[in-house]
Amino acid sequence: MIVSSINVNGLRAAARKGFSEWLDATDADVVCLQEVRATMDQLPPEVRAPKGWFATHAPAAIKGRAGVAVYSRVEPEAVRIGFGAAEFEDSGRYVEVALPGIVVGSVYVPSGDVGTERQSEKERFMDAFLPYLAELRDKAAAAGDEVLVAGDWNIAHQQADLKNWKGNQRSSGFLPEERAWLSRIFDEVGYVDVVRALHPDGPGPYTWWSYRGKAFDNDSGWRIDLHITTSGLAARATNAVIERAPTYAERWSDHAPVTVTFAD
Repeated sequence: MIVSSINVNGLRAAARKGFSEWLDATDADVVCLQEVRATMDQLPPEVRAPKGWFATHAPAAIKGRAGVAVYSRVEPEAVRIGFGAAEFEDSGRYVEVALPGIVVGSVYVPSGDVGTERQSEKERFMDAFLPYLAELRDKAAAAGDEVLVAGDWNIAHQQADLKNWKGNQRSSGFLPEERAWLSRIFDEVGYVDVVRALHPDGPGPYTWWSYRGKAFDNDSGWRIDLHITTSGLAARATNAVIERAPTYAERWSDHAPVTVTFAD
């Protein structure tokens, strides 16, 4: 099984720049999307429901913001939008599909901005999402299933996860409390960051580079797009690749697809 995740930074624009060609070529069985930023009527049919895929969308109620989706080769047995927190039910932040033997979630954690309401929103999201991840783990275990939650977590966990960590210690995305929250997901709830498990040494591999300056050319990036799984599935992970564009001009998002292969 191959699972890929990508923040498309606007699906309509990404489709025009190369996302559709990438999707046609990928060997992935499941693709998780974040920051779709479009309602269903705004997406062309070939993007909304690509041939050969079952597409599950969760757009945000506020047009032009957030939006997540999961494309799968097989039809989901069940679908869930949101995770039970009223504030985020229609925010386009989380969608989940049940596939044979595995529950796959696509998450887009708010980006935050220190000292603003955006950071408060991010903190509320984190407070609500952590117990849901524990609940999801327990329900899946009772059913004999594994869990994979992939997406843009908007947090770099360790110094190895961003190039300029010294200059970002007071920036949203690398705050001590945000990093501690991720640690709780791993240490208390028992999930595994499978890309870091397969690539234990840094720096990176980075998944996002700002469009400003020469961040991409200098590989001055952040690793904020994560595949977090239950331990049984993590043990089956055999390969993880960041599909970084060969050149700046060939990028169709400011993020790169994160693709993980799991043995049967």
